[in-house]
Amino acid sequence: MSRRSFLAGAAGALTLGVSGLAGCAPSDGGGPTTTRFFLQKQEVKDYFVALLKKFEAENPGIKVVHDGTGIIAPQFVRGEPADVGCFNCNLELARYISRGQMSDISNLPSASKIRDDVATLATQYATYPGRTSVLPYSLAAAGVIYNKRIFADHGLPVPTTWTEFVDVCTELQKAGITPIYATDRDTWTLWQGLFDYSVGSLVDTAEFFRRMNELGTDVGPDSDVSFEKTLAVPMERAKTISTFFNPDHAVRDYADGNLAFGKGQAAMYLQGPWALSQIALVDEDLEIGTFALPVTDQPDDRKARVNVDLSLYIPVATSHRTEAEELVEFLMRPEVVNTYNAKNLYYSPLRDAPPQEDERVAGLQPYVDAGRFYQGAGTFIPLSIPLGNYLQTAIRTGGFEPMLQKLDDDWRRLASRGATQ
Repeated sequence: MSRRSFLAGAAGALTLGVSGLAGCAPSDGGGPTTTRFFLQKQEVKDYFVALLKKFEAENPGIKVVHDGTGIIAPQFVRGEPADVGCFNCNLELARYISRGQMSDISNLPSASKIRDDVATLATQYATYPGRTSVLPYSLAAAGVIYNKRIFADHGLPVPTTWTEFVDVCTELQKAGITPIYATDRDTWTLWQGLFDYSVGSLVDTAEFFRRMNELGTDVGPDSDVSFEKTLAVPMERAKTISTFFNPDHAVRDYADGNLAFGKGQAAMYLQGPWALSQIALVDEDLEIGTFALPVTDQPDDRKARVNVDLSLYIPVATSHRTEAEELVEFLMRPEVVNTYNAKNLYYSPLRDAPPQEDERVAGLQPYVDAGRFYQGAGTFIPLSIPLGNYLQTAIRTGGFEPMLQKLDDDWRRLASRGATQ
């Protein structure tokens, strides 16, 4: 199962306090008000179920229905979005933000507790004038997952420069160890890892795509920025990295990667914290760490790849704004949001949040603390551009330059239809 389908998969509706989707009106006889809560990530459903039960206990005048449809679009198409949503901050959510379908929630006390640099991440895909449309809830930081035992057995350091990284990969290869396990069959793993990591520490991704959107149909080899021009060096890095993949990378998928890495069949894995629970099912005692991929010979250039994994919003269409705000404020309590992120290997968006103590991801804490992070370049590219498939071809043929030219062609095509933003 791919990460995209994993995160967007539908699940049966789960009811808290009432049975079925009872609507959003008080029950007959002046009973509790029913409020709908939409959660995108069904894999953390049980955790939120417990939270919502606690919220109901503290607020007996409110009953919460968990809307488990798993898909956001039909709610807005019907004009019946859930009263509170918890969704990945991405281009899909940006569509509703830019159209003004999300309420301004800047007045909520919790809005002032969000780190400024994390709040900025939530505005990079879209904004609506005069509104704070979402509150970041969870920051996922990703890098190179590595097997500490393999590194120690071969006397290898955690690389801090591009040259050191290539040297480590070369030494592993000489020792008969697969340096990096890749899973090309699931294309999202290519753009999330190889593409995003190679670009992020060399290019200001948010600024790059801001300029690309401004240029629109004028993007090309002679424009100020373009895929072909701006991403040329990052893709040279990506091409080199791909030479250190497992020989059967073209036919391996995400599940294969988790299994193989868990069995110690590779030294490194270009994945995020979502993979760690799957790896632990194979070997819960495997010694794992994570570092930011260095793509220059300046150690200070290293950055972590992040995404606002969940964010909270209240649609304009809600008829229960007060109850929705109370629920958001409950979910944003430090003891609630910090605990969620600690348990799920993410980072809290709040100022003065405690550090992530799990050693598997703690290596990225300094980057999160210093704001040395970027949202992956692949997340700014519309799904109608098959980036993952292009990467598959580039890796197999070595043709990264033609891939970048094709991306520019696609960008101009979509821009002519107003479909890049």
